[in-house]
Amino acid sequence: MFEGFQIGFNDIIQILILYVGIYALIRFVHGTRSAQVLLGFCVLAVCLILLTYLFRFDVLARVIYFLLIYLALSMVVVFQQEIRWVLALVGGQRLFSHRSNAVQNNFVPQVLCRSVMLLSKAKIGALIAVERGISLSGYEASGVKLNALISHELMVSIFTPPLPLHDGGIIIREGCIAAAHCLFPVSHQSELATSGMRHRAAVGLSEETDAMIVIVSEETGHVSVAHNGSLHRYYGEKTEKILFRWVKKAMPHQTRGILSATKWMTDRLNNLLREHTMHPMEERHES
Repeated sequence: MFEGFQIGFNDIIQILILYVGIYALIRFVHGTRSAQVLLGFCVLAVCLILLTYLFRFDVLARVIYFLLIYLALSMVVVFQQEIRWVLALVGGQRLFSHRSNAVQNNFVPQVLCRSVMLLSKAKIGALIAVERGISLSGYEASGVKLNALISHELMVSIFTPPLPLHDGGIIIREGCIAAAHCLFPVSHQSELATSGMRHRAAVGLSEETDAMIVIVSEETGHVSVAHNGSLHRYYGEKTEKILFRWVKKAMPHQTRGILSATKWMTDRLNNLLREHTMHPMEERHES
């Protein structure tokens, strides 16, 4: 039955590429609204193909195959936001260069975390976006440019109402407050129907970019983090520790020169390991 059936090296490489591609797609859409759309499309396609194959509907099979081509093309429209996000993420990666004007200060994450916790205790609402791979220059243009060092006094003066800059969010780039009073896109997720505008704006920005956004609730003082279209709420004694892990991940203030392929792969693997070790801590804390 399997005479003449051989698998070469090229076949193994192609199978591995398909496996990695499908796994990456499933992991990317897992837990999102896009997963339901993709699952519905796959179920519909499989049911139609099985129907025409079992009952040998030749004419109907041709029509269905013709329609499936256009349905596959329509997925580009359905997933345009996710495709735009991935392309922006790939284009925004700085693999072989670094900016010479970056603030190489190892104390910036500690100062930011401490400032956020003090704002939380005072119940001063705050919206802080930390730029990562994708540039936030487009949103920076909607606010007031500062280019100032991070300090608790400056954060309080920005977010304390009714001062002119307290509305909107601030953008942190390379250890400095690049701009304040910035407008962020608002998310329309149904899970955020009871959340305030700060939380919805934070999730909306995380849907469009890879930024890490910190939110301080004006009503309760609770600290939340928005990343990858998800909102993580924290409260309790371990909030500052978890927040520091988020900020340290988003603000790796080490000097980077020209990266080799080995160094780049090592950094990416370390980041994945940190993500896997972070999620169990969050689940135990939220429970």
